[in-house]
Amino acid sequence: MRIVCLDIESLGPVKNLYLLEQHGTVRYFDNTEPDERLEHIGDADIIVTNKVRIDRAIMDACPSLKLICVAATGTNTIDLVAAGEKGIGVKNVAGYSTESVTQITFAILLSLMCHIEYFDRYVRSGGYAASRSFTHYGRTFQELSGKQFGIIGLGAIGRRVAEVASAFGASPVYYSTSGKNLNGPYPRLELDDLLRTSDVVSIHAPLNEHTRDLLNYSRIALMKPTAYLLNVGRGHIINEEDLARALDEELIAGAGLDVHSREPIKADNPLLTIRNRERLIQTPHIAWISDEARTLLVEKVAENISTFLRNLASAD
Repeated sequence: MRIVCLDIESLGPVKNLYLLEQHGTVRYFDNTEPDERLEHIGDADIIVTNKVRIDRAIMDACPSLKLICVAATGTNTIDLVAAGEKGIGVKNVAGYSTESVTQITFAILLSLMCHIEYFDRYVRSGGYAASRSFTHYGRTFQELSGKQFGIIGLGAIGRRVAEVASAFGASPVYYSTSGKNLNGPYPRLELDDLLRTSDVVSIHAPLNEHTRDLLNYSRIALMKPTAYLLNVGRGHIINEEDLARALDEELIAGAGLDVHSREPIKADNPLLTIRNRERLIQTPHIAWISDEARTLLVEKVAENISTFLRNLASAD
């Protein structure tokens, strides 16, 4: 099999890419721009892509293509209708980053809640060394125990976040963005009720017609002034201009974002210039990139290729 990896740089440094080479001759490209797709794919039987868009025109121009492996959970970069019509397999990878995303969710939340950056700056500034007190009350914080932890999107990651929240002594509740997940192990609330009553609201939902701009200014305004809002799901679920306004008006205690409406973030994004900077933590879409998650991702891509080839052989 001729295998082409189109944007291997997006996976970062991983040590097990050799697993792909068990299934054929592999060509690696760090990145593939739109006008480079045909040249890079060539006569490949299988392509591995993370963010490179594969549309009908590309499929038409690459008659040897048999399988598209998406090195991610989402398949929004692939024209699934065209692939189905042409008999081209599309395999994504689910579940590889659950632990990584959960860990970053709580890293962001606890940093916000406990003002870790502020206390670190205080010590490094020399303020603590010059103090007569053994402690410092410039900021205080509340415990997560006993708080209501609202989760928007109770998929695999949402459920794992709920488990960890429970371990902290919090009480998870959830809102189903699809309206279909009605039998979760935790109380289900309508969105407005979840926003009004939760001390933490954590988003773990896909971006679709139900979730785009789901949290706008009027919905953020429903939240408690002591509440925290997290988005480690997808950008565009929170309206960023509305969030910036809400933070500057101190409608909520703070927000943490690992995803943005455009990535990399645009220089004129209103969140970069808010006045209440201490109320916001932003990370550059890194919740999924633990060493273990990326290693597992490559393993599962290799498994998808292996399964496809077995099925192909048995069909013959």
